[in-house]
Order: sequence, then structure tokens, then C-alpha cells
Amino acid sequence: MSNLEELKKIVEDKQIRTFFQPIIDVKSARVIAYEALSRGPVGSKFERPDYLFEVAKQNNMLWEVEYLCRTLAIERAKKYSIEEFLFLNVDPDIIKDKKFKEGFTSEFLKLYNLSPDRIIFEITEKTAVEDYKAFREVLEHYVKQGYKIAIDDTGAGYSGFRLISEIKPQFIKLDMELIRDIDKDSFKQALCKNLVSLGKITNMKIIAEGVETIDELVFLIETGVEYVQGYFLKRPSEIPEDIDNEVKEKIKWVITERTKRLTNNARTCPVGKIVRFDEAINENTKCKYLREHFDKNNVQGVVITNNDVPIGLVMKAYFNFMLAKPFGNEIYLNRPVSIMMDKNPLVVDYNMPISEVVNLAMSRREENLYDYIIVTKEDKYYGIATVKRLLEYSMELELNYARHLNPLTGLPGNIVIEEKLNNIIENDVKAAVLYIDLDNFKPFNDVYGFENGDRIIKMTADILAETMGNYNNCFIGHIGGDDFIVVLMGEVFNIESICRNIIREFDRRIRSFYTIKDLSNGYIMAINREGLEQKFPIVSVSIACVHENIQNFKTPKELGEYLSKIKKQCKLTKGSCFIVG
Repeated sequence: MSNLEELKKIVEDKQIRTFFQPIIDVKSARVIAYEALSRGPVGSKFERPDYLFEVAKQNNMLWEVEYLCRTLAIERAKKYSIEEFLFLNVDPDIIKDKKFKEGFTSEFLKLYNLSPDRIIFEITEKTAVEDYKAFREVLEHYVKQGYKIAIDDTGAGYSGFRLISEIKPQFIKLDMELIRDIDKDSFKQALCKNLVSLGKITNMKIIAEGVETIDELVFLIETGVEYVQGYFLKRPSEIPEDIDNEVKEKIKWVITERTKRLTNNARTCPVGKIVRFDEAINENTKCKYLREHFDKNNVQGVVITNNDVPIGLVMKAYFNFMLAKPFGNEIYLNRPVSIMMDKNPLVVDYNMPISEVVNLAMSRREENLYDYIIVTKEDKYYGIATVKRLLEYSMELELNYARHLNPLTGLPGNIVIEEKLNNIIENDVKAAVLYIDLDNFKPFNDVYGFENGDRIIKMTADILAETMGNYNNCFIGHIGGDDFIVVLMGEVFNIESICRNIIREFDRRIRSFYTIKDLSNGYIMAINREGLEQKFPIVSVSIACVHENIQNFKTPKELGEYLSKIKKQCKLTKGSCFIVG
């Protein structure tokens, strides 16, 4: 039997199987959507979807195959009572077809008790888009009816970014090749972070697909990705399934730890702390009541909600501008406020740091620069933040934080360090703490001068920053003089390797501070505390470390005393060394 004959038989007998893979909201660890995935008959070469659709395209049967896949997916979504969003893969050529438009009518969906606002067309890149303007117009037709658009495979190539720019979809799906080992690849991490920032600024939701490991998941959550999908969470199955409780608990743990880190010092104060609790208005409220609201209240904008979830924003200046147009009152006053609202306002979570919110607010288009920032808590409307309040509070926090930075290294000083350690101890956070101290530093200062001594201190700070550069959850503090502290939060499996890297780099760079003669001797002559001349070795570094035993200490002072004891043991060893306690 030829490929064409076999394909025709598959279509005639409806031998397409539908698998459902859940898409997870990481904030709540619950399923918010299912992607419908189609497979051919078990054991046949058409079981692979790439082969199935390629043969269909070669034989001009792409429409018939895709139509069958979509129809069966919708039928089975009804059969299993799926109430979440349903993602349907659509080839760009197919969605432009008149038969597709005729097929996706409200009457068609009513047969299956589905509403357009629950359907997301996931645009795949099996076919390149040639006419973006025409394609955008087609998609706008569906969006106006309530359908949503997702762009698949973002990050896989230029065409994905072109699609985003031209179409401005509601969802962006990050390609699984971008996600693979993202926790270990700095280039992928930078690309992902920029896409997350783009999503926040434009109100496009980011979905990371192909998540296969806990480390990938942790990085994505830490970066701010809202939705995830992949084998680690749940494999596709013919019967829609929730994710396992064990996976839910892991997601909740990562979110809890992230929240603790976001709110544990002044610079990362949550924006929820400065909100104003303005009244929101339901989307069905008529514009004439909104005018009364503006007249009665000293506000410059109003948040529009649906079941307490923010869906838009109307700023007073824009509202008045629209009413001032010819026949503006007649056109708008008896119509719902949803017709006037900005559907893509800046919406941020209660726990987002003020510094991040400032960056997002200042990245908006110039005409929206002073619009309200909407703050949510547990996805419900919580309040608003004005740009003025945001900037004032941010400046106040930065000035306060700057007062506690060491002027030489620019690193946080003792007040911030103590606050950091307090939070770790009180919240029982897994962490590794390194206490770094320089040996024979005072004699060097006496012989080579304080200016060179300061250069060594600055060099040490630079080495710590460079060594810890690949760790997202890292804090570096300057206790004072030649003493430093490093806190690595979360699971740290390579602590000994970190210590060795610090020592290796310090021992290499310190040589440049000595004369050839002193390096050749391996010591310098300086006056000791008794006033006698003595040989002092080349400056070295001692590292005392506590690894994952932070919960054994009740206060930062108690932890500091324990680290001091380990440091004294280090100093008994000639040259640079470390001890993990």
C-alpha cells in the first residue's frame, strides 16, 4: 500500500489518536490548559506526527488531515469534560483557508459546548509565512471573535521573532531546544530572560515547553516564566490528567523559596507594599457611570475587572479624549467600559520587586508611560501603583541601600549581611556560607602601602563576583577590612570546587602585587606586633565554610562565631586553604 493510500485510509477510518499534555501555571501549580497532540495508528510510520503531516502536505491532503485532527481533539475534549484552555496546532497555510474559517464558527463550537475564548490556535512553523499583512488580518478576524493566538517554537529562529513582532500573540511558546539544559547555558539564559521581559512589557504570556528536569524548571521559575509544559511535569496521555502531587509540591517549594529571596531585603521590597487600594469597575459597567466615577473620585484611571481578575485599564485623559470627539457622548456613554479600555495594561504580581516594576514601567510606550500599574495577589486584583509613587519609593530604597555599601568594593556591609543571614536562619533556607579572610595582609600594607592594600581588597571582591557569576541565588558581602562573606542559597553540590576556584584565581593574581625579589624569596620582611623584624609569607586566602547546616544556628552571631573557629583552623595551614564545616 502506498503512502497516499494508507493516508486516505487513516482519514476515512478516523485512525487519529489524540493525546493531551497539560500546561501548568507555576504560581498555583495547577493545570490551566491542555495542548491537543495528534498521532497516527500505533506501530505505523504515521504514528510520528512529523511524518504524518509531511506526507499529507506532499499529497495535498494537509487540510483533510488537520481538519480531522482538530475535530477529533474537540470531540474528545468534550468527552473528557476539559474546562481549561485547549491549544490546537494550526499550520499558517491552513488558517488562511476559507474552509477553516467556515469550519470554526460559533455554531460548530456550540455542538461541543465550547466557547471561542477557550480555544488557542497554536501557530506552528511547518510552513513559512510569506505575506505577514494578510496573515495578521486573518488572525485579527479570529481574535475579535474571542479566540487567542500562540506562537510556537519561539527562540528556534528568526521567523519566530518576526511572527511575534507582526502578530503580537497572547501566548509565546519557548522552543524546547531553547529550554534544554537552560540551567547550564548562559546564552540560552540571557535569551530567555529577554523574552520574559518582552512578555511582561507587552502582556504576552510565556510558556516554556519541553521541560524535562527539575533544574530547568527551577531556572524558569526563578526567571519569571509563568507557564510550563514538558515530560518532567506530565507526559501526553489519551486521557487528560493532572500533574502528580510530588511535582506540585516541588513547584510550590521553588515558588516559596523564590518569594523569600525576593522579599528579604530593602532593594527587593515587593511592589505590593506600596499599592493604593482603588476601586475597580466591572467590564459591563456603562461608560456614563465611569464618567460619574471620575467626577466623584480624585483618580486618573480605573481598573476594569471580570470576576475580580483585571482585564483592562481606562485612564481618565484617554476617556475624556474619546468623549470629546464628534458625537463621542452619543457613541460611548451607553456602552460598556470594555469598549474604551486598554486590554494590555502593565499587570504585576504583589511580590515582584519594586526595582523590576520600575524597569517594566519605564519600558512602556511613551503614550502609556504614566498609566497605572495594576497589582494582583493570587491572580486577583489587589490595587494600583502610580509611576510617581513607584519612582519616589524606589529612589528612597536605593539611597537607603547605598548607605550600607562598602565604599571601596561597593558590596553590602554588616547591616545588610546580618539581615540576609537572619532571613536564611529564620526561614530555614538551604544555603552554603563562605567566610573569606586574607592572611598576612597587615604586613603587606605596612611594606607596600595602603593604596596597594586597597587594590588587593578590590581584587578579592572582583574574584568573588566573577567566581559566583553563574549562580543566580548568590549574595556577596564585605564585612570590613579583608573579611568577606558569600551566601549561596538552595542546593549547592560543588562547594569544594567553588573554594578551589577562588583560591586558584587569588594565588595567581596576588603575584602581580610583589616585586620579583620578594616573589623569589617567598616572603617579605616587616615589623611584627612586638616591634621586631620578621619574615611574612605572600598574602594568601583562608575560606571557612558551612554547608547546608544553617538550621543548626539560632542567630547570625552564633553562625559567625562558628565560622571564626573554622577560619582559625585554616590559618594554621601554610598558604591558601579552605575547610568545609
